[in-house]
Formats: sequence, C-alpha cells, structure tokens
Amino acid sequence: MNKNSKIPQHVAIIPDGNRRWAKEKGLPTFEGHRRGFDLTIELGKKAREMGIKVLTFWVFSTENWNRSSEEVSYLMKLYEQMIDKNLQIAKKEEIQIVHIGRKDRISEKLRNKMIRAEEETKDYKKYILVIALDYGGRDEIVRAVQKIIASSKKSEEINKETFSDYLDTHSLPDPDIIIRTSGEQRTSGFMLWQSEYTEYIFIDKHFPDFSPQIFEKCIEKYMERERRFGA
Repeated sequence: MNKNSKIPQHVAIIPDGNRRWAKEKGLPTFEGHRRGFDLTIELGKKAREMGIKVLTFWVFSTENWNRSSEEVSYLMKLYEQMIDKNLQIAKKEEIQIVHIGRKDRISEKLRNKMIRAEEETKDYKKYILVIALDYGGRDEIVRAVQKIIASSKKSEEINKETFSDYLDTHSLPDPDIIIRTSGEQRTSGFMLWQSEYTEYIFIDKHFPDFSPQIFEKCIEKYMERERRFGA
C-alpha cells in the first residue's frame, strides 16, 4: 500500500464552536460543552474502529483562562468527568492516556485524576488518547527551552531531535492531520513545532455537529492527499 493512502497514525482535533452551537440553539453555553464532551467519546470509538492509533483533543488552551470564572469552573468539573469516563474505557480498550500542557494551574483534584489516569494506563500500547489541557504551542516551546537550560546541555548538543525530547509530545508521533471545526481557519498555535508537515482540514460545522460520519469523511479526504514532506 502506498504510504499516502494509509490511515493516519495520529489525528488531532481542535473542537471549536461549542459556545456558538449553544447560542444558535438558544441553549446555555454549558450545554454546548456537555454535548462536545459526549462527542469526544463517540469520536474516540470511531477512531479506534478505523485503526487510528493516536487521537488528540485540544480541550483547553492557555488563553482559555480568560473566560468567565463560571465557565472555567464548569469546564474543569467537566474535565474531571472526562478523565473518569475515559479511564474506564481505557482499561477496557487498552488505551494509554497522555496529558500535554501544564499541570501547575489546574485544580489539585483534576491534576490528581490526570496523573492517576496516566499512571494506570502507561503500559497500554494499542491506542493513545492525548488530552491537551492548559496547552499552548508557544507555552510548550518556552517550557522546553527552560528544561534544556536546566539540564545544562551544551548548545552543540541541541538539534531538532534533541529539542523534541523536551516537548510535551516527546513520546508521540507528530500529527498527520489536524481537524478544526466551526469554520475557523487558523491554528491558534496548536502543536507549532510538531505540525511542520501536518495536513489540515477545516470544517464549517460547530463541534457538537461534527459527527463520527463527518470525521470518517475527513480521514478519507486526508488519504486522497499526496504528502511530499518537502520533496
């Protein structure tokens, strides 16, 4: 099989539009987030059925702290439920859970749940679910530089490969495709370093309307593309 026709190994999703979806339907903002959470479970199942090994959701950016305290509080409680639900599924389906982003600014309860999920699934190799929470591409790069400085490495020891070792995604393959919903055609700094040759697909529908069937069509569209990797 031609390399370009293979199922992608790593698919990342920027699930945008939960709030806009709720507003358009005259529903509370929280209902949009709840529906988005339910959909991540459905998409995870579809991805596994399609043979996709790594699936990433960017659920909360470093800039999302600027939202109202009420919304942030609700989201953090929703993420606690998200971790609990996915941990149950992970133990049945042999899914490794990986967190990328900062752990120092989230609540102690959520942090402990995340650490527990990572620890209890670290030996699973079949699938990987990546939760990007309090994550930003620039923030990740700054933190990587800080780690390098703290390691006292010499400048000549740093190259693209060694730099990648200090990123949150050091154990993961770069994303083959990034899908963003809600019609926004920008990356917002997501996986700045890792997305050098990533394919992008932008979907007009808000995330709660992004069904597993649409997800499958996105993957089929990706498989039709020719990836040259600069050649």
